[in-house]
Amino acid sequence: MLADFFRSANWKIVARVLLKAAVIFAALNLLFAWAYPMEALGRVSLYNRVWPGRLRLPYGEDPAKSYNLSLFNVPAMFHSHAVTQPKADDAFRVLIIGDSATWGWFLQNQDTLAGRLNAAGYRTEDGRRLVFHNLGYPVMSLTKDLMLLDEAMRYKPDLILWPVTLESFARTRQLDHPLLQHNPDRVRALIARYDLDLDPNDPRFVEPDFWGRTLVGQRRALADLMRLQSLGLTWAATGVDQFIPEDIPLRKSDFEPDLSWKDLKEPATLDEQILVFDVLVAGMARAGGIPVILVNEPMFISSGENSDLRYNSFYPRWAYDQYRALLARTAAEQGWDYLDLWDAIPPDEFTDTPVHLTPAGSQMLADILGPAIVDRANATIR
Repeated sequence: MLADFFRSANWKIVARVLLKAAVIFAALNLLFAWAYPMEALGRVSLYNRVWPGRLRLPYGEDPAKSYNLSLFNVPAMFHSHAVTQPKADDAFRVLIIGDSATWGWFLQNQDTLAGRLNAAGYRTEDGRRLVFHNLGYPVMSLTKDLMLLDEAMRYKPDLILWPVTLESFARTRQLDHPLLQHNPDRVRALIARYDLDLDPNDPRFVEPDFWGRTLVGQRRALADLMRLQSLGLTWAATGVDQFIPEDIPLRKSDFEPDLSWKDLKEPATLDEQILVFDVLVAGMARAGGIPVILVNEPMFISSGENSDLRYNSFYPRWAYDQYRALLARTAAEQGWDYLDLWDAIPPDEFTDTPVHLTPAGSQMLADILGPAIVDRANATIR
């Protein structure tokens, strides 16, 4: 029968159909490259409609274990999150930005800082519920925080909580973050708007050429958009968005006699050529009239070998002590609300890095921050 089909087929018709299909496919690719609607497509989401919004921004490398994935489409990340839901009339919305400690590495959603603060049921003097949204994102870069804050301001926060640590301030490492590298237009706009001392032509920026902007060139990014949507069902059913092993490796407590930090091999004087205080100032400016509480986040302080030289695997004492003094001085000069909680959590409540907390440590931090946030919230409504 198959042979009869081939003998009877009108090959001219088949050829015309194939040619038309090829022309249409080529035209669609050219149109897609010209319009390049990737961010617009990112705003099309089943989250907050068919299934609930996520409680933290999507991040993960093994969707089979975590029902999550990393992608570089900022609108898609936000439109999968519960923050895009309209703010309730009785809600006082607090956005928490920051690094993987805020996101909640090796923590379930209810054990993150946002989760613990929401569980406390705080209210303002006028009866509004304090609703905390976790907009932290792994890997440390203040420029990454600024870019996400820039997008987050669309969602009408009443207050912003911004935990930071020295690791996020290194100027030479700001654009190491893949999320920044794949969003050069957003980063360049921020550099220009706030006159940041960052290179708008940094070679790490990923910029697809015309063919890379076609449907074929963007097939991986388009597949990621669809995968994020398809994972919403299992996320809704399980609440699992991170694989947490039974045995979590602990941070180092003993160190080599090493005084280096980032590109500095020996102790040096830290200043704004080395640390991106201009990005921190830009973040405060981007918040506009919305109050920001800046927090020097807790870290693990070792008492092990060579702990007289290093607080932990991240920081030699000379670097961190200078950073703390600079941050406190800048906050005082700028009139910022600032809390220095660097030593507020016991060493046993840190897990695999000097800033990742256990559930108990997260609760301790929430207990410290909660009353301060309520006080600041009440001050804004008086």
